[in-house]
Amino acid sequence: MRPIWKGSISFGLVYIPVAVYPATREEKLSFRQLRSTDLSPIKYKKVAEADAKEVAADQIVKGFEYERGRYVVLKDEDFEKVRIESTHSIDITDFVEVEQIDPKFFYKPYFLEAQKGGEKAYAVLHKALSGTGKIGIAKVVISNREHLAAVKPDGLFLILELMHFASEILSAEILKNGSAAAVTDKELKMAQALIEGMSVPWEPEKYQDEYRTALLEIIEQKAKNKQIAGKPAPAPAPTNVVDLVKVLQESLSRTQSIKQKRSSTRSNGRSTAALVKQKRRTAA
Repeated sequence: MRPIWKGSISFGLVYIPVAVYPATREEKLSFRQLRSTDLSPIKYKKVAEADAKEVAADQIVKGFEYERGRYVVLKDEDFEKVRIESTHSIDITDFVEVEQIDPKFFYKPYFLEAQKGGEKAYAVLHKALSGTGKIGIAKVVISNREHLAAVKPDGLFLILELMHFASEILSAEILKNGSAAAVTDKELKMAQALIEGMSVPWEPEKYQDEYRTALLEIIEQKAKNKQIAGKPAPAPAPTNVVDLVKVLQESLSRTQSIKQKRSSTRSNGRSTAALVKQKRRTAA
């Protein structure tokens, strides 16, 4: 995998050469628009609003609409005049407690890998951040755009997580229904018991994109000209809960029953494995 960016982390007078790699990937299915009669792919032409004529690529410029119908045109040299100090550096300006930052600020992580000559300083910064519970707040330019970002430890590596600027975070004041409704002690205790009953260790691998998998199966069947059997739509869940305590109690009982079945299945599996091992030892 090739790095998308190379530069350095800087804080104080310390410079650490690093390379930036994607830490996530988006798995989504892409579809082409086709003409229904012969499945010919649809192409898009760039046309001018004034006369609907197609415009050649060398005749297209970038413009900013500062008033309705009025534009300022920017050329390549105008963009080159915008020089930001953080173009080739992840400049850490502050260190803050990670708990102080609203999770909505974070949105895209990248791996940071130390480059030759920066291994020692990289390790020092990693251990220092791990020991203090703080993260570095920095500015970085990626793809010709300046980003707010956080430098934080993650396992044996540092990650760079892009962040929204404060002006990009929307307020929840536009929403009407929050958590101000009155809650009884019994409802609260029952909900807490249900949460505790459904609590498990975090295993990200067990969560799969079932919609994508099902859609791929349909695509494969259609590619083989197979008939696809329709599935009945699930019954809509009730939205008007009259007796919340009763619903919580039923949910808790169901959760406990499922856990008992899983535990029994695991126990039977271990018992069978032990029996097989015993038979092998006897035969030997």
